[in-house]
Amino acid sequence: MARSKTAFVCTECGAQALRWQGQCPQCQAWNTLVETVLEPAAAAVGSRFAALAGETSRLQPLSALEPREAPRQPTGLDEFDRVLGGGLVAGGVVLIGGDPGIGKSTLLLQALSNLADLSAQAGRASAGSAVIYVSGEESGEQVALRAQRLQLPPSPLQMLAEINLERILHTLREARPRVAVIDSIQTVYSETLQSAPGSVAQVRECAAQLTRFAKQSGTSLILVGHVTKDGTLAGPRVLEHIVDTVLYFEGDTHSSFRLVRAFKNRFGAVNELGVFAMTERGVRGVSNPSAIFLSQHSQQVAGSCVLITQEGTRPLLVEIQALVDASQSPNPRRLSVGLEQTRLAMLLAVMHRHAGIVCSDQDVFVNAVGGVKITEPAADLAILFAIFSSLRDRPLKRGLAVFGEVGLAGEIRPAPRGQERLKEAAKLGFDTAIVPRANAPKHPIEGLNVIAVERVEEALEQLRGL
Repeated sequence: MARSKTAFVCTECGAQALRWQGQCPQCQAWNTLVETVLEPAAAAVGSRFAALAGETSRLQPLSALEPREAPRQPTGLDEFDRVLGGGLVAGGVVLIGGDPGIGKSTLLLQALSNLADLSAQAGRASAGSAVIYVSGEESGEQVALRAQRLQLPPSPLQMLAEINLERILHTLREARPRVAVIDSIQTVYSETLQSAPGSVAQVRECAAQLTRFAKQSGTSLILVGHVTKDGTLAGPRVLEHIVDTVLYFEGDTHSSFRLVRAFKNRFGAVNELGVFAMTERGVRGVSNPSAIFLSQHSQQVAGSCVLITQEGTRPLLVEIQALVDASQSPNPRRLSVGLEQTRLAMLLAVMHRHAGIVCSDQDVFVNAVGGVKITEPAADLAILFAIFSSLRDRPLKRGLAVFGEVGLAGEIRPAPRGQERLKEAAKLGFDTAIVPRANAPKHPIEGLNVIAVERVEEALEQLRGL
């Protein structure tokens, strides 16, 4: 038997190389070349590029097209619907990834059970109304045991334990389901390819075939993906370009709270955040997520400041904690958890240059409570206040909430949706807010004293007076 020809394929851009290299010659990414069996040209031609189109389109002017709002199909889980943009869209393809055991299968099993119950209650038992769960990692008995452990009510949810792509597509075409879940895409393989399941070629081909089926049939398709050690979705990066929505399941497995974040959504807002609590009966949506990220101290402590951040369309109040301690080494440490470490070094330099506060001989540790990851620059002012409070060993005023971006020149820049942030703080009982002057409300907010500042030194002076 002739030996199969192999090549090294980049998992980021899909480029091929004849031998292994440390860096991809196309996208310049490091350590992304993986040895893959070369497939016959006829096996994969067309599927990659025809996945998003059901049939050949004709040219027509943009002004002649009438846009229409895509109807939503709620899953019965409010927080999951929020991240999706209101629910599932017919023909839409959702890719959800997360660490093993974090709760992806549990969340989807609950959502599918709700959808199947809604179909049964509406009397839609005919073809085209089925809800199918395709499991490639567990047997049907194992999924049934999970449903029993979650105490899910009996539902007409259809179960298929299969990893062969052709058999899966044949079953889906016959059942014509409204919603289908593939758990997971890395376990599915196509007979037209020689490579093993989970390889770059298999993941790309199977995702393209399933996406093409969803676009042609109108089935809402959810793909479950594995993640790598650094938390990114495994497989070629083209997988994220094919699908309509990319969701990440985040959270510490030792904590009872889980976060679902949208990084791409063609039918809704990106950077939306859904908050869930993991219980004995599965995941439950958290109606007031700000309570998770605010520590309950019996007394005021130094180094703690409340930030009003914005995740998608939702304002959240998150506690920022800082610890400043004398360094025992010639190179003081700068460590941040849930926040950007590069911005931490920048803020320390701004404090020194514009406020005269020296931390060059201090170890500085900053943490966002609750395991949430904050990437927006509006967290700068809260980080600065927490560091100042810990350095002076002086607790901040109870009921104080802040937000604002700090520039290198010492100015405090505005943040988007300032009114919504302030209203959320007032609703949760905060009575004082320090914000950029451009975010000062035109009309007073009942129960909230808003202090507007323009410079770092002015903000710290206001802080001393509280």
